[in-house]
Amino acid sequence: MRVRNSTIVLTGATGGIGSQLAAEFAGAGARMILVGRDQAQLDALIKALPVPASAPHMAVAVDLLEAAGRQKLRDLCAQQDIDLLVNNAGTNDFNLLVNADPATLARQIELNLMVPVLLTQQLLPLLLLRPTAAVINIGSAFGSIGYPGYAAYCGSKFGLRGFSEALRRELADTSVRVLHVAPRATRTALNSDRVVAMNLTLGNAMDDPRQVARFVVQRVLKERWGHCVIGWPERFYAWINALMPTMTDGSLRKQLPVIRKFANANSRGAK
Repeated sequence: MRVRNSTIVLTGATGGIGSQLAAEFAGAGARMILVGRDQAQLDALIKALPVPASAPHMAVAVDLLEAAGRQKLRDLCAQQDIDLLVNNAGTNDFNLLVNADPATLARQIELNLMVPVLLTQQLLPLLLLRPTAAVINIGSAFGSIGYPGYAAYCGSKFGLRGFSEALRRELADTSVRVLHVAPRATRTALNSDRVVAMNLTLGNAMDDPRQVARFVVQRVLKERWGHCVIGWPERFYAWINALMPTMTDGSLRKQLPVIRKFANANSRGAK
């Protein structure tokens, strides 16, 4: 798919993966509509991006958890010719379910799943007007592998994977393609020191967000749509989990003492 001179709507633009996606897409010649909650951070990100050949990049500071925020973004996009929507905004909270704050659980489901669904619904009529367009959903390897300490997060990401699959099939005879990318653990601010320490203890790999962003852009340029888990052996584990989940049960049960140790380190402040 052509990226140069395209207009891309990117949510969660100031996060670790988001800022790298902005840099990679802009570096490939795209014009960015960057979406986040902090106007100053969005403006600073725009200044760091290459100047597009078509029209200037744009920054839209809205809260996507609010219907008014999504509507504001939709109204702005209606005045543009948008070619790609990248649903990247998300959140997580590493905690055992019994210790988790109910409001935090609800926020994960809403931001990670409901916001992409509702925003895609609002912007899809605009994308369908373009000769070629795409929806890109940034998921997680935990959308294929249920992992202790991430019950709500996994639920939201499993849902996003299912949404992406159904949407891809629903739009199969249209000009809009769908890509669901599932990174493994990534070095971003979303991962607390406890999570980093746990991954080091268990030997879980953590990717640089730039690697993830480059992977996504290459998939778009090569028109490789559908679903992909980033990283090996995570891609293999996802396949095994789909075929023989009891094997994964046994493997993760062995990790439970370590997972509980790091999860419980935060339990005193939980509700």
